[in-house]
Amino acid sequence: MDNKNLVTMVAAGLLLFTAIMPVQGAERGVSDTEIKIGQWGPQTGPAALWGAVARGSGCYFDMINAEGGIHGRKITYFLRDDAYQPPKTKAIAKELVEDKKVFAFASGVGTATGMAVKKYLHKNRVPWVGPASGSTYWAYPPTKYLFAVYPLYCDEAAILINYAVEKMGKKRIAFFYQNDDYGKEGLYGAELALEKYGMKLVAAVSAEPLDTDLSSHCVKLKDANPDCVLMWVLPKHGAIILGTAAKMGLKPQWMASSTLSDTPIMYKISKGLFKDVMVTSFGEVPESRHLLMKKYKEAHDKFAPKDRWGIFFYAGFLFAEPMVEALKRCGRDLTADNFVKAMETIKDFQGIGPKITYGPNERQGSRSFFIAKCLEGGELARISDWMTSDIDLQGVIKRR
Repeated sequence: MDNKNLVTMVAAGLLLFTAIMPVQGAERGVSDTEIKIGQWGPQTGPAALWGAVARGSGCYFDMINAEGGIHGRKITYFLRDDAYQPPKTKAIAKELVEDKKVFAFASGVGTATGMAVKKYLHKNRVPWVGPASGSTYWAYPPTKYLFAVYPLYCDEAAILINYAVEKMGKKRIAFFYQNDDYGKEGLYGAELALEKYGMKLVAAVSAEPLDTDLSSHCVKLKDANPDCVLMWVLPKHGAIILGTAAKMGLKPQWMASSTLSDTPIMYKISKGLFKDVMVTSFGEVPESRHLLMKKYKEAHDKFAPKDRWGIFFYAGFLFAEPMVEALKRCGRDLTADNFVKAMETIKDFQGIGPKITYGPNERQGSRSFFIAKCLEGGELARISDWMTSDIDLQGVIKRR
């Protein structure tokens, strides 16, 4: 065999070897034309109303793709229903990371569900942006690949307490909450906010997610004679407690977490009893004239016309906005570590929510909400500017 033929055979062998071997250093979920992103969200079960978040993110990514994608790459999106059950969330995360090879996760409803996969995602270097939960566990202590967008449950409770005491002169405040991290962090925020006024809750009553009869809960609330009650519960529990309270003659000022801020739905399922309830909100009201809201509504009408336009649907846009911004800042050199660096450059970024800021040791994007009120028919009317909580988070962290 002459040297020329030998060189040719060696070159052919090298080409074949290169073709069958995986590219060393290739980033999971990223190719020249694609970025794979996943999300879990309850499409069924007790928290199905919140599942619109995941469908909203899908609509947002459809819009991004229709605009040409991000630096020549289109987003391939994987949505899975975990029915608000942590064991299912675990299975979904494993499937999407190890089988579908997703690059990152967007949002994901639930505190317990997110906690079930938090360590797994970090161990596997999977960026996760915007958990649809206001838990302190996402950012305190900070971890490298996880960035919180949703402001904190304890902060919104404190903001409502401040408003109730300072603006409305309320003296006897009670708290009705879900008996888990979601409800308890709201409770801790309310308790800490009241301390500065030398006040305490007149009652703190908890419910389990599967409870359907809230009569005994309502009796405890009524016996405390509150002039204001804050709710940190599932939407169905919000409707049930209002109906039960009306029958018992309990008529305080009701306030609620942003988790009950889909007021058209709450008005409907409570048969109108949600009227005058005040809620915190992490994003624009549905009828906002904000330019991005107009753009997102057009995307909804084009890509998801069968989905109802509401706060939880476009929250799927809101929670993913910083992710898309960081993907843009990465350019073509998209790796998990470069994505983290890009996220850490985000300062005072604002989409349809509060201003968002991150840093090398800063993973809680915002601590601000505004207050809105449910009007006749379920319309949500904004009644305050953005407000930032002033409670000491260490007080919450010590209690959790």
